[in-house]
Amino acid sequence: MAGCVTRVELSVSCRSLLDRDLGSRSDPLCVLLQDAGGGQWAELDRTERIKNCQDPEFCKKLVVDYYFEKVQKLKFGVYDIDNKSFDLSDDDYLGGIECTLGQVVSSSVFTRPLELKQGKPAGKGTITISAEEIKDTRVVCLEIEAQNLDKKDFLGKSDPFLEFYKQSNAGTWQLVYRSEVIKNNLNPCWRKFSVPLQTFCAGDFNKPIKVQCADHDSDGSHDLIGAFETNLTQLQNAGGSSPVEFECIHPEKKQKKKSYKNSGIIRVKSCKIETEYSFLDYVMGGCQINFTVGVDFTGSNGDPRSPDSLHYISPDGINEYLIAIWSVGSVVQDYDTDKLFPAFGFGAQVPPSWQVSHEFALNFNPSNPYCQGIQGIVDAYRQILPQIRLYGPTNFSPIINHVARFAAHSAQQGTASQYFILLIITDGEITDLDQTRQAIVNASKLPMSIIIVGVGEADFKAMEFLDGDNGVLRSPTGEPAARDIVQFVPFRQFKNAPREALSQMVLAEVPKQLVSYYKWQGWAPVKPPEIKKM
Repeated sequence: MAGCVTRVELSVSCRSLLDRDLGSRSDPLCVLLQDAGGGQWAELDRTERIKNCQDPEFCKKLVVDYYFEKVQKLKFGVYDIDNKSFDLSDDDYLGGIECTLGQVVSSSVFTRPLELKQGKPAGKGTITISAEEIKDTRVVCLEIEAQNLDKKDFLGKSDPFLEFYKQSNAGTWQLVYRSEVIKNNLNPCWRKFSVPLQTFCAGDFNKPIKVQCADHDSDGSHDLIGAFETNLTQLQNAGGSSPVEFECIHPEKKQKKKSYKNSGIIRVKSCKIETEYSFLDYVMGGCQINFTVGVDFTGSNGDPRSPDSLHYISPDGINEYLIAIWSVGSVVQDYDTDKLFPAFGFGAQVPPSWQVSHEFALNFNPSNPYCQGIQGIVDAYRQILPQIRLYGPTNFSPIINHVARFAAHSAQQGTASQYFILLIITDGEITDLDQTRQAIVNASKLPMSIIIVGVGEADFKAMEFLDGDNGVLRSPTGEPAARDIVQFVPFRQFKNAPREALSQMVLAEVPKQLVSYYKWQGWAPVKPPEIKKM
């Protein structure tokens, strides 16, 4: 992890995209994938979707950790999005490119023709990517409203939205933020937003910023209401009861009419600069990551003595359960100083009473379920297998609630000092789906993440549902999860891939989940980094 030299922000725009929609233009989105080895690609980030646009300039920047010593193969894919699902497999592909992060970073502007597949161009479509190193962790937070905007629509009022541009060193204007559209309103109040300081003005408080207010049209032909130029120094005067006001000027109207005053007033209600912390800031600032393993010992896995059982240990001493423990554990253990990991089984009959247990210590020591290192978990697993009877049902909620109790206790301290990762390895036949949904929604308010690795060839529909990528997971009573904390990965996709491919895919979400929790709580790292002024 120490090898991560820096973070890089990629700005993406496209020209002349293919048209896949009947009667209107495509609604593009760009997704960024990184090669995870063994033919697997892991999604790193995606832009917003822009409606009815063949020449999109995406506002959301794609952020990548840049490792100088690794060849980081990237794939940019542009899709026409016509539905609400997160999955892109049901959307039209408008083309993509493969390149390395090194290529992008070493060219100031990187433009390539889009291809539908190797050697097959996607019409005249091109993609342009420019990279900028993120050196500053501060963000600009703005609250903005407008008054008396010009009416642009024949039948209704205007549908205004804002765009902010910074001036590049070459003098061109680069989009840094696009607000939401407020329908049918000449006195809109946009929701509070934040933009990294570096994105907003490259850390230069006097760099010119152009603000445009436009009337949104669903066919993509937006009408300019007016614009003005400012800089961050001016914007910072806003706050408390004294907003900063700017006249919104339409240049053509100003030229034509002597009596023209303005096309409305834009009021900046507040402008604050705050610090945003990264995963490394928290880890280097003293946050310990506690790793717990839960192993599925239910009957559907098959008799461990039979070679077709998922718990059968092959002559070379491994099975899918062990590989998953090693792959994920070997990465996580570096972030835990005591290297003591609680490990549990569920769904088996255990001696001496042969009652079914849904959270028994792998070392048979309930008062001290800790194993020494990842090797300790592996040894405990091998020793326990011949001593238990695989049974059922497959209940996840007891072990999730077990870890949640520790996470809740830690959260009461009110500091970013402990984060919990629960790895559940299962053949996927879950029995207590409703209780598990409730347990996950409860846990989403705590400093913890859940990783589920599905082994075997079962149908993992329930696991994918818990992952929540296709929408927010809700409890049976309809309460939404406070944040997405579950990552599900089917092991079969990684059978022939290098070991690190599984851990990269499984752990990709954890840094974001950890940061999102502490940000939600408003907790800085225990030892915050010193801010280096540029």
